[in-house]
Amino acid sequence: MSKLILIVEDSATDMHIAEKLCKDNGYDVITATEGEVAIELAKKHKPDLVLLDVILPKQNGFQVCRQLKKTPETENIKVVMVTSKSQPSDKFWGMKQGADEYVFKPYNENDLLAAIKKHI
Repeated sequence: MSKLILIVEDSATDMHIAEKLCKDNGYDVITATEGEVAIELAKKHKPDLVLLDVILPKQNGFQVCRQLKKTPETENIKVVMVTSKSQPSDKFWGMKQGADEYVFKPYNENDLLAAIKKHI
């Protein structure tokens, strides 16, 4: 059974790159471009992993991560933050919200793949 990854990204270019990388490596993918939709998809489909951008319309990725981790039906889903917010304070805040890993954009595809494999 292949593993399911939820990609939450509002940039069409970044979404395409991440989606292609995941599919090329045998993962099933569902996508969302905003936080509220991502939370609903996570509850419905129970993905094995969420790749979560921080800068999103309405709810940001930190808020989405916190909500996923405090909701009983999604609290065990692994979350990898994938973001251009690369200050040490951003990473600290992301991990404090419950993220399992924090990957900076622009990322090397091998680094993102390693983070995915580490948590699936």
